[in-house]
Amino acid sequence: MRLQGDHPRLQPSCAHIQGFAFLGEHEKSLDKTVIRGHPRFVPNLLEAGTREMIQRLYNWTMSLAEHPNALWALALVSFVESSFFPIPPDVLMIPMIIARPNRAWLIATVALVASVLGGLLGYAIGAFAFEQIGQPILESLGKGDAVAEFNTRFNDFGFWAVLGAGITPFPFKVITIMSGWTGMPLGVFIATSIIARAIRFYLVAGLLWKFGSPIRDFIEKRLGLVTTIFLVLLFGGFLLVRYL
Repeated sequence: MRLQGDHPRLQPSCAHIQGFAFLGEHEKSLDKTVIRGHPRFVPNLLEAGTREMIQRLYNWTMSLAEHPNALWALALVSFVESSFFPIPPDVLMIPMIIARPNRAWLIATVALVASVLGGLLGYAIGAFAFEQIGQPILESLGKGDAVAEFNTRFNDFGFWAVLGAGITPFPFKVITIMSGWTGMPLGVFIATSIIARAIRFYLVAGLLWKFGSPIRDFIEKRLGLVTTIFLVLLFGGFLLVRYL
């Protein structure tokens, strides 16, 4: 698949991922180190070399939106982001849809399918190689200390955990690995992943298809907060119906 046509020249900067919090809940342990003028999303446990690596990964991911095979690049990023890659596919989706809004739904579908398949890889890592691969990934995201406690409660709210990570800026890879490690039923995991990723990617695609470039700032800076609030309200409504 090829994405034809000229793309607007991209100017990579961490501002574009401000709303997606590509390090997710790791944000709580961030310091004020600045990457290209933006004092967010830099974990204080990372050394300068690692920060530079993250910046290079982000710049490289952004550059893929201009590639003739951008759809394949999006599929690759969406796949690996669900298990270990730190940059979310939204970084690619947004400029691709702005450049070719008539392909908004195709682009979102590619991201959806690849992300769910990548989630299965994350699930397999948690189920079969947690200590060797899964735990180091979680520790790199600042989740290592909470693993034992999380294991005792995860499957009680497994559906909501997967749904929340799939929609909000929380790192989806954390939940895919934990789902495999805690033995969440595979069918539940797949179904919830499809629902969550579809909501996220089709929402982004729909907003860009309808409003175009002017909505980009809202998506990058506010959409994560809006979806988080929506999920909290949805979960609260579920609890009210269940216990009242």
